[in-house]
Amino acid sequence: MGTTASPMRLIEILGGMYSRELGIDLSGPDRAQTFRWFLAAKLMGARIPTRAALSTWREFDRRGVDTPEKIRQTGWDGLVEILDKGGYARYDFSTATRLLAIAGEILGRYRGDLNVLHDQSDGPRDLEVRLMGLGKGIGPVTANIFLREMRSAWPKADPAISPLASLAARDLGLVKGKGNPLDALRNAWAAEKARGYDFSDFEAALVRLGKDYCRKPRATNCPMREACPRLRPAGYPG
Repeated sequence: MGTTASPMRLIEILGGMYSRELGIDLSGPDRAQTFRWFLAAKLMGARIPTRAALSTWREFDRRGVDTPEKIRQTGWDGLVEILDKGGYARYDFSTATRLLAIAGEILGRYRGDLNVLHDQSDGPRDLEVRLMGLGKGIGPVTANIFLREMRSAWPKADPAISPLASLAARDLGLVKGKGNPLDALRNAWAAEKARGYDFSDFEAALVRLGKDYCRKPRATNCPMREACPRLRPAGYPG
């Protein structure tokens, strides 16, 4: 793998885990931090700009509404107000309703602790099913966003690589052929780890690249242009 597409360069240019960007510590299975990231992943899972989802999470954080108990105490009207303030107005009513239902499920079935949900799961696939079973609005996309940054904290968190990360990895030549993209990226990470970061940072950097650049036919402003065979200028040494 060329140095221009190294994990460290990708992370430095594009950014790593979204949880790290938000100041959420996922180094271990901490009940509070796990739920804070789950809330962020739930907001990011909708068809809404990522910046609006992150802004809305920060509004929840600013008001201290970051536990299942606080969500239920805040109530529907209070949640709608937070969602509107954060820029989530398009989905404010439905999201408020769903957050209340999800918080109730976590409190009722898992004692308010998502780590209990993990511990009761039989394995990676059952973990995904249990997460999506918490309520409407938690589909495969939301589950993938949440679980890919929980890999280090939860032994059973082992989701497939996001299609966006896979797209970016293929454009960069990190994944080739019909093999498992996750295996290829783990091999790339093992060959050239980024000190101070986690595999999930590498994965998140690829997600950011795929979402912001690789989906566009000719992303001339792509920061990884010189490392991408699809965009690299003719005659450029590669």
